[in-house]
Amino acid sequence: MKIDNFFAEVKRRNVYKVAIAYIFAGWALSQGIAQVFPVFDVPNWVIRSIVVMIILGLPVALVLAWMFELTPQGIKRTETADAMPEATRKKKYVWIYVVVIGAAISIGLFFLGRYSAGNATARNSEAATALPQKSIAVLPLLNESGDPTDEYFSDGLSEELIVALAQISGLKVIGRSSSFRFKERREEPKTIGEKLGVGTLLEGTVRKQGDHVRIVAELVNAADGIELWTRTFDRELKDIFAVQSEIAAAVAQSLKVTLLGADAQSAAKPATENTEAHNAYLQGHFHFQRRNLEDYRKAVGYFDQAIQLDPDYALAYAERSEALTLIGDLSGQAKTEWPKARSDAEKAVAIAPGLAEAHAALGWVRFFVDWKFAEGLSELRRAKELSPGNPTANDLLARVIVYLGRVD
Repeated sequence: MKIDNFFAEVKRRNVYKVAIAYIFAGWALSQGIAQVFPVFDVPNWVIRSIVVMIILGLPVALVLAWMFELTPQGIKRTETADAMPEATRKKKYVWIYVVVIGAAISIGLFFLGRYSAGNATARNSEAATALPQKSIAVLPLLNESGDPTDEYFSDGLSEELIVALAQISGLKVIGRSSSFRFKERREEPKTIGEKLGVGTLLEGTVRKQGDHVRIVAELVNAADGIELWTRTFDRELKDIFAVQSEIAAAVAQSLKVTLLGADAQSAAKPATENTEAHNAYLQGHFHFQRRNLEDYRKAVGYFDQAIQLDPDYALAYAERSEALTLIGDLSGQAKTEWPKARSDAEKAVAIAPGLAEAHAALGWVRFFVDWKFAEGLSELRRAKELSPGNPTANDLLARVIVYLGRVD
């Protein structure tokens, strides 16, 4: 077949018209899919796959247009349709109908997608601005002592405020791992509030000089950055426990949250009355959070000091137990370190049966060291019952649940 005859035959068989109709309809369909599917959270790979199928369908449509004709008697092969009387043949206006219908569908899907997307954006905006007011994130307090080595104190105070506030009934408190992500960042309160899903932020500074400490605490509305209240606490270090309780109580009053009697007592009761022991514990906890073998060993040294100063310091026993467990695992000294970890965890529970960290440490030892999975899980759940917002209990419980494959 000559090239001129070929193109004439293509025109006669309406292949051009089918191509135009298919391209227009395919474009309309792909535009509609791109507008509507994201609103219903359809994965992008599904959208891409459909568009690829539409593109690959073009040559198939052209081959079918070459081979077949639409007649009043139905679809016939082109040779058969050509042999039919002219009167019985139907003019091919189908391609026009396809173009018109495709345009209508495209326009309809476009406006539907815009309407749905607009509603989704409005809902997201409302959700962002309607953050729960009875929720708070304690941002790491800034160390303004002029000595970088005092950072352990400001970090430790921040974490203890998180634990204290977590005891308040009806108050959602963000854990340490999430709030400490913003330690080195300088972002707007609204951005931080949206990322953490809270309505208020507690931030401030700590200046420690000798036996005195100044704490400036500020409660901020995350939505607009407006300061709700600010307090300055000038105290001697021996009064640091009272300061934590004062800040927690002030936050609760500002948010108008009703405290349960038992919760208020647990939030106010310190783990030790010995300020020097508490200071040693904070230094140990600072190194423990660095999560490496060298710092674990430094942490154990400080926990040793805390326990020497206060032999009934259950919190120090509990955290030393966790550190020894990890040291035994990372250093290959399990035979020497794990028995000490077990002894510390059991002693912590014996000293303070109501301390969440003590049960968390014992649960971790039972699970990780003794391979008593059911007993370990039971202790960790007990820790969460004692303090639902406790970061240590939640962290260890999450690890065990994931390991056991019991995320439900």
